[in-house]
Amino acid sequence: MDYKKSNAPTNTVTRNMADFVSETGNVYESVAIIGKRANQISAEIKDELLKKLNEFSSTTDNLEEQSENHEQIEISRFYERLPKPTLIAAQEFIDGKVYFRDPSKEAAEEA
Repeated sequence: MDYKKSNAPTNTVTRNMADFVSETGNVYESVAIIGKRANQISAEIKDELLKKLNEFSSTTDNLEEQSENHEQIEISRFYERLPKPTLIAAQEFIDGKVYFRDPSKEAAEEA
């Protein structure tokens, strides 16, 4: 998923609770789904950022030789400006882009 092109807001937004209930029928279940998706997004963004920053790592760990790398600073600033994972997950949930299932409900339907 390309989070750079996400239409999620960068600041906190007041949401209508009915939007969250429409998919699952339960606000708490919806919030749990959004929370799990936010954790996935956070892990993906962190991995991507670490891969990019590892390109700048040096083999020596001498503190005196640490220098400022402007490319590294720009990459860090870019990721700081991205919407928070919870905002991205909430927007994906409202847009219907999150796949989820409840195994307990599926078992009840089969029986």
